[in-house]
Amino acid sequence: MSAYGALAASYDGLMAGGAYRRRAAFLERRLKKSPIPVETVLDLACGTGTIACLLAKKGYAVIAADGSGEMLTQAAAKAAGLDRPPLFLQQAMPRLRLAQPVDAVVSTLDSLNYLTAERDLRETFRRVRRWLKPGGLFLFDVNTPCKLRRMDGQLYMDETEEAVCVWRTFFSEKKQACTYQVDLFRLRPDGAWDRSFEEHRERAWSEEELRSCLRGAGFFSVRLTGDLTDKPPRPEEDRWQFEAK
Repeated sequence: MSAYGALAASYDGLMAGGAYRRRAAFLERRLKKSPIPVETVLDLACGTGTIACLLAKKGYAVIAADGSGEMLTQAAAKAAGLDRPPLFLQQAMPRLRLAQPVDAVVSTLDSLNYLTAERDLRETFRRVRRWLKPGGLFLFDVNTPCKLRRMDGQLYMDETEEAVCVWRTFFSEKKQACTYQVDLFRLRPDGAWDRSFEEHRERAWSEEELRSCLRGAGFFSVRLTGDLTDKPPRPEEDRWQFEAK
């Protein structure tokens, strides 16, 4: 089964809502410092749309794109009660295409790690640049190589009253990628449990690779900080935050 095919319906319940709100607040602080006024924002690889909805509630006109139809179904349901809901598009990152440029682009929670081929990363950055107004900001985070290597051979479990998710992780030095094997158990109305399996893979992009791909796409003034901070990243940082103009 493809990534997030089965997990989409249980994803929000297994994630911490407070983490989303802190990340949206961090993004808004950065957007307010943009060289150009920000009214329109693209949320690239939006998942179930939590960040997109939080930004929409702040008054931004949000376009939210994701390659998973299952995740977008959850996102659309979540946004149904908003006065100005995001416009949701089913598009893979390297195939991004908008009707008109936006003032800023954000991509959160290691979405870009899911691009495991350099050609796809370069094409994604090129398309972001194509659909970003001159002077606009591109804000994204990635899991660091340090974190993904540290996950090798680990076992993680998330659970709610209706779902249990077990993650097994393996890191390949040859491919510079971490594979997540995911078993999802969901409680049925009759009290029995359904089991689904998914496999996810994240590339451990180095700082140099990311900077090179950004420069190649036409970005400059690239800034790197630790997660949810304006300070330089620590040597053992789990997540990097990039800001490119």
